[in-house]
Amino acid sequence: MNLIQINDSSNSQLDIYKTLRDNALDTQNSFVADSPKVVNLLLQSDIQVRSILATQEYYDNFKELLAGKNIPKQYVADKEVMQSIVGHKIHHNCMMHGVRPAQNSLDALDDNILMLDNITSTENIGAIARSMAALGVHSYLLPRTSPHPYGRRALRVSMGYMSKLKYNIYEDIFSTLLELKQRGYRIFAAEVDDNATFLSDVSVPEKWVLLMGHEGKGIAKEILDVCDEVVSIEMQEDVKSFNVGVAASLIMYQFKNSYNGK
Repeated sequence: MNLIQINDSSNSQLDIYKTLRDNALDTQNSFVADSPKVVNLLLQSDIQVRSILATQEYYDNFKELLAGKNIPKQYVADKEVMQSIVGHKIHHNCMMHGVRPAQNSLDALDDNILMLDNITSTENIGAIARSMAALGVHSYLLPRTSPHPYGRRALRVSMGYMSKLKYNIYEDIFSTLLELKQRGYRIFAAEVDDNATFLSDVSVPEKWVLLMGHEGKGIAKEILDVCDEVVSIEMQEDVKSFNVGVAASLIMYQFKNSYNGK
């Protein structure tokens, strides 16, 4: 293991760790991941790694994992230097510079898809990805206007499990929903609505898309009209709604365990 010793924060080779903030993107399609748990999970995938910046302790603890990987540059620095590079206090001892994997085409996605409509919270993007990986829903559809799932914070919240999912970034929700319908998917919109089917009563088909709406505004009526069915979770009368990540997890769990063809 040929480690490159870093003793100060002025090394220009490390600018990526300083400049690539939460949802930024450079010409190399880069991302930055934080913490050993996230980095180590990503290292177990086929994601291209450009460099690692970590303390000697990290390299000593994960020598075997790193040995089998083609990592062009492995920088070693103490934690104080790492903090000086990123410009704030950190609670971990490892960062990774990788390349975002290419998105998948719609026809390469699986029979079960979680689709987002204009979600604005990076934390929700990551939390939903983690729940998807846990529940066995491996295809993620996101709008161009939402935070990228390989954004720094989204990756951290997903604990790196985003690397286990296929993903597609769509431009127009109406044309995308139409194409999914033509491919045989039934589109379920999660929304509190007088005409919604309660989650416990939904008949789950083999191919489905679960559409989750904006955290505050929900799903617009013109979008609901394009969907095949609106589904809502039974709640106490004095409670308006769930957090979108919690709602997505509950519905995915029910769908995966209620498919009529199981």
